[in-house]
Amino acid sequence: MTALSEPARTEQNASLRPVPWRRMAWVTWRQHRFALAGVAVFLGALAAYLWHAGLQVHHAYAAVTACHPATSNACGDMNSNFLNTYYHTATLIPALLQAVPALIGAFVGAPVLARELETGTFRYAWTQGFGRWRWTLAKLLPLAIVLAAAAAAFSQLFSWYYRPFIADGQYSPLATIVFDLRGIAFVAWALAAFAIGALAGVLISRVIPAIVATLATYTGLALGAGMFLRQHYMTPLTAKNMFDPPASALIMSQWWTKAGTTVDQSWINQQINALFYQLVPAAHGADGRAKKYNTNLNVMHHLTQHGYTQWTTYQPASRFWPFQAIEAGWLLTLSALLIAGAVWLVHRGAAAR
Repeated sequence: MTALSEPARTEQNASLRPVPWRRMAWVTWRQHRFALAGVAVFLGALAAYLWHAGLQVHHAYAAVTACHPATSNACGDMNSNFLNTYYHTATLIPALLQAVPALIGAFVGAPVLARELETGTFRYAWTQGFGRWRWTLAKLLPLAIVLAAAAAAFSQLFSWYYRPFIADGQYSPLATIVFDLRGIAFVAWALAAFAIGALAGVLISRVIPAIVATLATYTGLALGAGMFLRQHYMTPLTAKNMFDPPASALIMSQWWTKAGTTVDQSWINQQINALFYQLVPAAHGADGRAKKYNTNLNVMHHLTQHGYTQWTTYQPASRFWPFQAIEAGWLLTLSALLIAGAVWLVHRGAAAR
């Protein structure tokens, strides 16, 4: 009896030995290779377009920067042609790319756990030596790493494509439409979307509702960060009579005062317009633009000479990387908490319905 029971016990313990992580990673790859292939095709197509368009933009902008003297009519017309040709597309592209992290979260993050919870196949997986929390981590972490690497590469390509427009002063590096598509912020947003989708899948346990919930939650988070949160990462600077702010600065607000009292902005605008059209010279082309610019400065100085003061609050472009670090930091923390929440729910059995 003793001789027969010991091998049986040893055989039983061996059968319950946890499946190695490398085999679990292979299973995750087999289950989600089509989703990863879809992400690769999607980002690859966007990257190919950005590369093709970027070559044209950089070539055209190199011709603009090589033109001398920069204040001549010929150089002014060349810069105008550059903006007329590429600026509209450069405005449309980042607006469309804002949806990329949301789509990743909805169609990769949401189904990763929800599909097995919806179909009930998770019960089989938990009996194969995986365990609940190991099963959850094995499905989430490898996908998160791959998505982070892809997002980092795509962010670098977009930054290269958009560099001429930022250098030309058309956009501040801190502008909402481009800030979260560059640097480490884009990687953090992609991971946050993926984590939102994963948690939604666990909570809802249905693929389609989880996709809808992911899109809605991510959209609300992105709008809240871009419109209300990001501009307060650091205390904005306040400048007095800064009539020629740097093109790279993010202007947050401007107002006029006289004798310490705020002046109604609509009244100030009326005065500025009246003075401007009285003083503006009749000129055209680059020379005309320069004279109109100088006239605008003269109008502002005229108001200050009559006791008015303009105040400007702004974020300087030098804060780009501190802002990137702050945004990436809280997004990565949020992602870790969401993934930990998903693991906890699965481990406690709250998702096994």
